[in-house]
Amino acid sequence: MLFGSDQYEPGPPARFFNSAFLVGPDGQTRAVYRKMHLVPFGEFIPLKRLLFFVTPLVESVSDFSPGEDYVVMPLGGSRLSTAICYEVVYPDLIAAFVGRGSQLLTTITNDAWYGHSSAPHQHFWMATLRAVEQGRYLVRSANTGISGIVDPYGRVVVKTPIFEQTVAVGDVRYLDGRTIYSRTGDAFAYACLAVTLMAWWASRRR
Repeated sequence: MLFGSDQYEPGPPARFFNSAFLVGPDGQTRAVYRKMHLVPFGEFIPLKRLLFFVTPLVESVSDFSPGEDYVVMPLGGSRLSTAICYEVVYPDLIAAFVGRGSQLLTTITNDAWYGHSSAPHQHFWMATLRAVEQGRYLVRSANTGISGIVDPYGRVVVKTPIFEQTVAVGDVRYLDGRTIYSRTGDAFAYACLAVTLMAWWASRRR
């Protein structure tokens, strides 16, 4: 079972983390991943000393600490990784998991605060890109939807509607191997940009 929860680490100073826990059938915690990309003004206040005047306005903001490790979780003889909430929009983070041996991508999220807007749908489709980029199955669980399974080609295998209590079941595979994008990241895009700028500069000199 993979689920999200706050995690407390005694101090001094005491710290809190937005974490994902993998629990085995024996009830023992197999692995813990601490969210690395926190939401500004949602999970922490950036530049807290400089923006001291903002603190009274956002007293309900949880003061979480960022995680520091790209944790790949063992499951039997396989390995999986998870991204918490909007972390799944960061291609470099997901690539780092795959580079460390993740064979299955998962993401857990609370999309309730989006309500009945386009945001839950956009968030879901952003997650599908990570499956294509890394050549992995992706399993997404959202407390209010959209939950689902995406295959390595970006095809949606299972998908649930938002704000509907339901159960989604589907098959996934643990995959190895690396895609070109997984190995090179945005290097090709930056190379294209550089060539375009050089061509523009050369045309201006004529």
